This record gives sequence, structure tokens and C-alpha cells, in this order.
Amino acid sequence: MCILVVGARKESFCMAVRFSGPLLILLVSLEFLPVCLGQAPPAITPPVAGPVIVSPTSDPEGGAPMMGTITGTVTDSSGALLAGAQVELTRANDTQKRVARSGDDGRFTFAAIPAGPFQLKITSDGFAAQTVSGVLHSGETYVTQPIALTVATAVTEVNVSLSQVQVAEEQMKDEEKQRVLGVIPNFYVSYDPDAAPLDARQKFKLAWKITIDPVSVLIAGAFAGVQQAQNSFSGYGQGAQGYGKRFGASYADFVSGTFLGSAVFPAVLKQDPRYFYKGTGSRKSRVLYALANAVICKGDNRRWQPNYSSVLGSFAAGGVSNLYYPAQNRNGVGLTLENGAIGVGATAAANVLQEFVVKKLTSNIPRAGKP
Repeated sequence: MCILVVGARKESFCMAVRFSGPLLILLVSLEFLPVCLGQAPPAITPPVAGPVIVSPTSDPEGGAPMMGTITGTVTDSSGALLAGAQVELTRANDTQKRVARSGDDGRFTFAAIPAGPFQLKITSDGFAAQTVSGVLHSGETYVTQPIALTVATAVTEVNVSLSQVQVAEEQMKDEEKQRVLGVIPNFYVSYDPDAAPLDARQKFKLAWKITIDPVSVLIAGAFAGVQQAQNSFSGYGQGAQGYGKRFGASYADFVSGTFLGSAVFPAVLKQDPRYFYKGTGSRKSRVLYALANAVICKGDNRRWQPNYSSVLGSFAAGGVSNLYYPAQNRNGVGLTLENGAIGVGATAAANVLQEFVVKKLTSNIPRAGKP
């Protein structure tokens, strides 16, 4: 009966109360008193299906964009947490850089960061640097993927350069291959105008190389044959004995002149015994250059200076020749001056030939620019 009363309209409920007992009247009246008084029941709000999370995008009061947070974890290539790594944060159109360090747990955090694109540069001793880019939204906490640093590749840069002595040695080896018509030695000519100066040992080594060259010996023998035919230095006589003396004197002139003028004096006076090929300019300038090089030369400091070595070497060799020429041909100072002058003149003539003729006939000339 109570169920019928509850489900009935207000008029039916009031009529039923008239025939009910006191207890029923009390209970129902307490429960449905508002209904009897004509009041509507309170509205019931239906339950929400599930929680809704909304990321804040602006300040509720002023509408300004909210700051965000950037965080992440740094590891090595094996996945182990890496403490102490430096993380540098840069943002577009922002000259200010922020720097953080990863903690013992490998984590780093940048708080209160304005929204917008950003870049992280992660560095650590012994590891290759890594960069991470992203875009931070207003009020967002941006968590990067784990950043794994790889071990840096060790790069060692070694600059190797030859010393001046080593460069000169290589150039001298090339010069020792130079031969006129592929036969006659042409060792004392440099086709590199800026060749490295020779040290004292190299000057003696080059002099030794040319004096023991078989072609040099044959040339000395040829001069002795001409002297034999002309009966020069008649005190030597004729026949094999006379030829042997002439050959010995001719070869001694060559050896003494080479060592004194191209090794001994150049080593003492620090001068270069070689002829430096010019090859450019007018014919007249080249002739004058070649003639002048009989009395001037390059010093070991690569500056031009009087060629004391060649001049002194020619006269010294002329003086030495007094020791082995026939007595009737030893006129002392006269022979010395004569042989010295011949030596200087021969050098000048040889230089002119070097400048205009010999190069065309010389094989194995080093290519330009070769050290």
C-alpha cells in the first residue's frame, strides 16, 4: 500500500492518508511532506563517465602563456645512467643560454621555460656531443627520450714536415740524376730557384760523387789525350808514361778544383756551389746573369753575395798544380794566376751554356715544385 502511495500522484496520496494508521501516517508524512506541500523534488545530477585532464594553456587571470618544464635522462651507449653531463638549452630568438648538469640518476631539468622551439646540446668528457630538438607548449612538461652518448672517436692530427737538411738531401739526389745526353754529369745545376741550401756534409758528398763518376774520369783522360797530341807540358814526355802523367795532372786539376771551389771554401764561407738556372727574361739579362754567376753566388742564407768560394778555389787549385806540373812549366805566381783565370773564365762559359743549351740536353730534370 505504501508503494502504491509513493508511486501515486499528490491527490491520490492525500486520500490514502485518510484511511491509514497513525504509524503509517507518521512515516509517510515525514518522507513526503514536501510533496504534499506542493514542492518539486531536488534535481539529480547524472554521474560523469571518467576523469578529463585539460592542460592549462594560459594564466586564468591575465591570459599570458604559462611557463613549461623540460626534463630528460642522459645515459651512455650501454644504457647506464651518466652523471655530470652538461646540458645546454638554447631557444630560437633568445641569446641567453641555460646550462644544467645531469644528476646521479642521469636526470636534468629546466624549469620556467617559455613555450616555443628549443634545442639541447649534451656534452661530457670522453663522449661525442649530442643534440636534441623539440617544441615546448605552454604549461607543458616536456620529457625527452633517453639521450645516449657514444664514446668519442680519438683523432690525432700529426703534421709531418721535412727539415731543411732533409729537403736539401732529396733535391741533391734529384740533381745527381741529371746528365747531359743521359751520360755527362750535370750535378751542380739547380733548376729550382729556391732550392734548400746544402750543409757542409752535403757539399763534400756532392763533390765526391762527381769526382768518382766514371764519365768524369773519362773526360780527364780525353783532356790528357789532347795534351799528349799537342805535346803540352813537354816535360812529361811522350808514350804511355807521358800520357799517364798528363792524365794524372788533368784529373788532379779536376779533383782539386772541385773540392776546393765546391766543398772546402763553400763549407767554410757558407756559400752554395751550385748554379741556379734563371730561364726567364731577355737574352741579354740571362747572359749577364750567367757571366755574373762566375763571381757571385747564393749564400746559405739564400742571399746573393760575392762568390769567394769559386774564385779562391780556382786560384788555390792553380797553386796546387805547381806541385805536379813539369819543372819547366812551374813559373810560380804566373802559372797560379793563369790557371786561376782559366778556372773563372771556364766557369763563366759553362754558365752561359747551362742557361741556353744544356737544359735542353739534360735528362731527369725534376719537375717544377717538387720538394
